[in-house]
Amino acid sequence: MIVGKVVGSVVSTRKSEKLIGQKFMIVEPLQHMKGGLEQMIAIDIIGAGVGEYVLVALGSAARIGCGEETAPIDAAIVGIIDDGAGLE
Repeated sequence: MIVGKVVGSVVSTRKSEKLIGQKFMIVEPLQHMKGGLEQMIAIDIIGAGVGEYVLVALGSAARIGCGEETAPIDAAIVGIIDDGAGLE
């Protein structure tokens, strides 16, 4: 799991049936958590907004966290950080 900041959203009208109804957000990992990633698209199951710091599950943990074990999900926002003191 990593911490990132929501910097935007993505709208996709044509997608896998398993992704219909899902909200897609652009997340930028914090500098010390990047691991080579600049930005990622994450499914948002909790209603995060642009500018919020979030917890992002990756890989199979993202699918399990969404309750969509058979969907093509690689990243999912699973928490919104209320107090980010010391994150950056």
